[in-house]
Amino acid sequence: MVRHARSIAQQTESTMTDRDARAARNQERSLAAFLKHKAEFDALLAELRQASAENFGADPETVLWGEAAWLADATAKLKDIADQHFRRGEYSA
Repeated sequence: MVRHARSIAQQTESTMTDRDARAARNQERSLAAFLKHKAEFDALLAELRQASAENFGADPETVLWGEAAWLADATAKLKDIADQHFRRGEYSA
């Protein structure tokens, strides 16, 4: 009986160790994916900042409704992303 109890305890310890190791590997992979996506996100933001500084290629002397509509659409998409992150509007809790 004592031998059987030790065997169960060893199996439980081994299972917990395996779970902990899998959880640690999963967390490492999750972090790597997160950091990869964050780097891409940051690069896109930098490009957009530069494009914004250059009026998105629009000449202020000749800008027409097409450029204004494009910028309104792009702004709405960014607002939706910000609302998701900050849980505003339709994303509020």
